[in-house]
Amino acid sequence: MKISARNRLKGKIVELTKGATTAHVRIDVGGSVVTAAITNEAVDELKLAVGQDAYAVVKASDVMVAVD
Repeated sequence: MKISARNRLKGKIVELTKGATTAHVRIDVGGSVVTAAITNEAVDELKLAVGQDAYAVVKASDVMVAVD
């Protein structure tokens, strides 16, 4: 599969929680956890499961950076 997004983070699904319409998928990326909010339908179509390797794809026109 080819995509135009350049910010792809490879990791492992560590938690998957479905809500009424939206699911939260937590992916461990080298010790940091990224959470994605996607539709339940997408979870089912992609056959996502805890323990599975996956990519978190960051889709944004702007990215902000903050420091303490």
